[in-house]
Amino acid sequence: MNPPRDHYSQGSQTIFMRDQRQASQVVLRDFPYPYRAMLAICSDLDETPNRHVYWEIMRFLNTADTTPMGQGVGLEVGNTIYFDMPSNQFAYWNTDDAGREMARALIRSGHIDCLHSYGDLATTRQHAGRALDELARHDCKLQVWIDHGTAVTNFDPDIMHGHGDEIGHQAYHADLTTEYGIKYVWRGRVTSVVGQDVPARLEGIWDRRHPIASGRTWLKEFAKQLLARTGNAKYAMHGPNETFRSTFLRDGRSVHEFMRCSPHWGGVSSCEEGRAIGEVLTAEILDRLVERGGTCFLYTHLGKIDDVKIPFNSGAVEGFRRLAEMFHNGRILVTTTRRLLGYRRATRQITWVGIEDDDHIRIAIDTRSESPRSDRLSEADLAGLTFYVSDPEITSMTIDGRDVPHLKHNEPDHTGQASVSLDWPTLEFPKS
Repeated sequence: MNPPRDHYSQGSQTIFMRDQRQASQVVLRDFPYPYRAMLAICSDLDETPNRHVYWEIMRFLNTADTTPMGQGVGLEVGNTIYFDMPSNQFAYWNTDDAGREMARALIRSGHIDCLHSYGDLATTRQHAGRALDELARHDCKLQVWIDHGTAVTNFDPDIMHGHGDEIGHQAYHADLTTEYGIKYVWRGRVTSVVGQDVPARLEGIWDRRHPIASGRTWLKEFAKQLLARTGNAKYAMHGPNETFRSTFLRDGRSVHEFMRCSPHWGGVSSCEEGRAIGEVLTAEILDRLVERGGTCFLYTHLGKIDDVKIPFNSGAVEGFRRLAEMFHNGRILVTTTRRLLGYRRATRQITWVGIEDDDHIRIAIDTRSESPRSDRLSEADLAGLTFYVSDPEITSMTIDGRDVPHLKHNEPDHTGQASVSLDWPTLEFPKS
């Protein structure tokens, strides 16, 4: 058998195949132009006191409006929702009509993109069904599930102690939830390694200012890597250090599981809250993410705050402004959990061919795979796809045989290479 080639000649044409992209003149870029890393602030809403705090947090993060924390930072940040919770926490059933309408508007705009279990007080299949019926009745679609604390409706049996995918248990709901549309799940796996979808590196975890605590965190991550190499199922995702994998729930249903990152030197449960996020969004951590060219689903709880009137303290505001600067100067693309999951899945799942002759470059993308039709990539998942090419002006693109009418032509980036890309539309934040 001949060795695989990244391209071959056919008449006057050169055809570049996807399988060995790095040697080709047509190369799929890791991130949408011009960004060098991607980050989603993947926040659980635990302990958010009320709808007013929830709204002000989202308004500060997603707009440039004047807020109690000052002018908003104009990022794209999603949030989570649950339903059955104690009355002292914001949740769908225990807020008022205005709070429920706010939640529905944020779901429709894409700014609530994750279901954070059904809540502490949801203990049966009936609780799950009631919540799903409400979402469907209002045409509210969510595709991401995040296990919560030790909620009985969780999916993970090992870390999060759930029974939601255990057939025969009174809390079993996996059939209802996946048929509703959930396809991405988080089941408790968190890493301290800065940057995923690149080889795991433990540099940067140890902090000479906190040698004992950071050394303990380093050792824990080293142990996870070691256990992953020995076939340990609990830490299997830590070995390849990838953002997600295709797997199965206990009832046999196929899902995409993803891993979150909490890069503070104190460990994965340190500073993962709104009151301390400034200690995570540091220049050192963000620069390392860019340097590594990594992806990050940042594990946090934005609603854990000290002042309901001014939700984010000065340290948190400074951290978000630092992140916003890196977003606006084209270094880190900040987006929602769902959008980042779709993008990373698209870069892994699409196949493509680049055909170059003397005066034309054609890129043909195929999104059709052996996955069930309900799990196919959507048009939104392809947003931002970027290819390095020798000359953007003579490049065209098709997706599943259809011409792309408005292909973006990009100037050379930090590597000196020009590129073409699909548009990355921003989400429109709902008006108050």
